[in-house]
Amino acid sequence: MTVAERLERKWRRFTLGQRLARYAFYVTTVVAVIVSLRYVNVIPEFLYDAPSQVGDLFGRMWPMDWKYLGPTITALIETLHIATLGTILALLMAVPVGLMAARNVTPNYGLNLIAKFILVTSRSVNSLVWALLFVAVFGPGPLAGTLAIAFRSIGFTGKLLAEALEEANAGSIEALVAAGAPRASIISKGYWPQVEPAFWSISLFRWDINIRESAVLGLVGAGGIGVALDTALNLLYWDQVAVVLLAIFAVVILTEIFVTIIRNRVL
Repeated sequence: MTVAERLERKWRRFTLGQRLARYAFYVTTVVAVIVSLRYVNVIPEFLYDAPSQVGDLFGRMWPMDWKYLGPTITALIETLHIATLGTILALLMAVPVGLMAARNVTPNYGLNLIAKFILVTSRSVNSLVWALLFVAVFGPGPLAGTLAIAFRSIGFTGKLLAEALEEANAGSIEALVAAGAPRASIISKGYWPQVEPAFWSISLFRWDINIRESAVLGLVGAGGIGVALDTALNLLYWDQVAVVLLAIFAVVILTEIFVTIIRNRVL
């Protein structure tokens, strides 16, 4: 290669194939957005009218009907019970599934597949769908909401627990195995001390999420504050809707603060 040819060479960040792949990605994204907008069927007239409709809605919400605060707090307490009991049930079911899913704890490919199938199934079905299923089985009420929260949370907590177990240091485990410790002792003395902080952090995080999810389960009859919200919406009592929404917002903020404090001071 001559000196002139070397000077004519230009540095490029990406190869030709990489540039073509990037352009193809951009074009695909634009086409997908355009097709999605066509299927969503956005009506421009409604968009122009949206600010005035929002203003009218907030006008109906004010002043709030503070007489509805008592039933709202009662329903909110039920929501907290649903989220808490659902999280506890989920942990009880997720721990054995997580142990089965961890390949270093359960070196059995068949059991690993079964456990991963359970975890994927739990995460794939939305909490509202779980609630509809349990409402059909047990009838409307907090029991259906509790079970919906529990079965929805198995996949989340079990998967993160299995990942924490697989990342555990193998040195202490090998020492226990070499000493002839039984399997229960290996799990309780070898794995548990290493994954305990992650386990409680996962539990608190999932409980925080479950409070948010359980707030809407009442819309399908699964108990909690969603029932109060659904009743106010159906009757078009917007001043009561404002009270319910304010209560949900307040409990979510307080829960976030509580969980953050516990993580910083305890875990």
